[in-house]
Amino acid sequence: MPAASAIKVMVVDDQTSMRAMIRRTLQDLGFKDIRDKPTAPEALEAVKSDRVHLIISDYNMPEMDGLQFLEAVRKDGVIGKTVFIMLTGSSDREIVQKAAALGVNNYLVKPFAPAALKEKIERVFGALA
Repeated sequence: MPAASAIKVMVVDDQTSMRAMIRRTLQDLGFKDIRDKPTAPEALEAVKSDRVHLIISDYNMPEMDGLQFLEAVRKDGVIGKTVFIMLTGSSDREIVQKAAALGVNNYLVKPFAPAALKEKIERVFGALA
């Protein structure tokens, strides 16, 4: 049972308000080390130089969407096993299937309740202490 405070998180979303909401939710769950970036290329560069345990990424972003970001993470020999949870405003089956094929660990449709995010994280890491 990992302590949430020991898990490093990168939140990636082009909407400032969504990043702030996710950050608050994670803090309420006990997470301490939370970083965030507005674009996938910035986040990719950041997690390559300072690794995290969990990436929570929006799907619909400019420059590089969530699927492209997931694929770039999975192809990287160093960060390829990082837990990746995809957020999207759409429950489009095709996006879900592509994300699954690329190795997403979990998937969450926005808007979501804090308990739903906690459940998705716990499905991968086990119960949070």
